Amino acid sequence: MATPGRIVYINGSPYYDNPYPYQMRPSSSLAAFIQFLHKPHSVPLVCIFFLFITWLVIRLHHAADRAPDFEWSSEDDLKANLVRFSSGIASQIAKDSRGWLLHPVSLAPSSGISGGAVSCASVSVGEIRPGRLRGNHRHHDRNETLLFWGATTKFRLENKKVGEKGYAQVIVGGDEIAIAASPSGSAHALVNIDHIRSTFFIRCQDNVTDQHNSSSTDVNVWKDL
Repeated sequence: MATPGRIVYINGSPYYDNPYPYQMRPSSSLAAFIQFLHKPHSVPLVCIFFLFITWLVIRLHHAADRAPDFEWSSEDDLKANLVRFSSGIASQIAKDSRGWLLHPVSLAPSSGISGGAVSCASVSVGEIRPGRLRGNHRHHDRNETLLFWGATTKFRLENKKVGEKGYAQVIVGGDEIAIAASPSGSAHALVNIDHIRSTFFIRCQDNVTDQHNSSSTDVNVWKDL
């Protein structure tokens, strides 16, 4: 039997005797790469590679969030009783090198939004983590103004004038600040549709919330949220 790897001669011609003719032999470049991965100084490069892949995946996720739901018009915002402010556009929000500053009650009417809280008798500040929601309820005894920012967020407001759905819905980008008003008797919901960042919000109500009076609030208004 021929020895593996031995060269034999048949009819005067050399023949490489390989008992595994269909076995792939690693190329010299692949072997060199594998050998490089076993060396300690390859660790930083491998880490950089995985960081690049992570960054790329996050970018793709954000691109998916923006299309096609991210498309909007001023008419959609009007139906949702909402105004959005981009960080690079002049607006009634005071901005300087420190960041932005606003008054959540006065900003709504000065921006043409009606039906919001006339005072902050009850104030809440909170977070909505990725994939979670707040609201999805209807108050019968108070008007509410909502200010939110920080992540790509879906806002839904009950509006009987909007076709068969009976609500208006818009998407607010993570680089925008939005203020919306929900009049008494109108349901509303905030849904964080971002994969990474949290949505932050300030809620002003012009009546003190009674947590024990369940008859004043309808919960789980929309079953698809």
